[in-house]
Amino acid sequence: MAGWMRNGMLAACLGAAAVLATGVAQAASRTEIDTRADLVLNRLLSESATAQAVDEKAVAVLIFPDIVKAGFGLGGQYGEGVLRRDGASVAYYNIASASFGFQAGAQSYGQVIYFMTEAALRQLETSKGFVLGADANVAVVNMGANVDVNSGTLQDPIIAFVTDQKGLMAGVTVEGSKISRINPK
Repeated sequence: MAGWMRNGMLAACLGAAAVLATGVAQAASRTEIDTRADLVLNRLLSESATAQAVDEKAVAVLIFPDIVKAGFGLGGQYGEGVLRRDGASVAYYNIASASFGFQAGAQSYGQVIYFMTEAALRQLETSKGFVLGADANVAVVNMGANVDVNSGTLQDPIIAFVTDQKGLMAGVTVEGSKISRINPK
């Protein structure tokens, strides 16, 4: 294998590991997660009638205010969030994934995931590692796109909004992201 390729792969592995390690090493407190989640959710609801319609019908909402994703060939993402039911914080989770393929760059974004049914919420609450796209189907609404939720979309068990994208990495995928319960201080 060419030296430049081997060095590039090593750099990619180290970069992905750094993204995941940074998230774990700098775990936020409940107060920090709640404060950032309030900002993201309030901004989403003030900017999107679609999100307001989904919010009114949802059973619960899982808010990841800051997900950091980086990669160069190999990549990773990490973020921490809060599950809210009837406006109250009931549990805390992290989201993480690793990826391989054509990718380069880094970005951060928020994700607001609405659980539209008790069954979908139960899957999250009882799993040891809930995987979006594998454990449950999810409809994704990218706030950069002019998308309207219709009555068919509202039948989906999970609806996710991607918000506040910053950085230089093309696209955000939701499928394959593993969500696990955490217990921040």
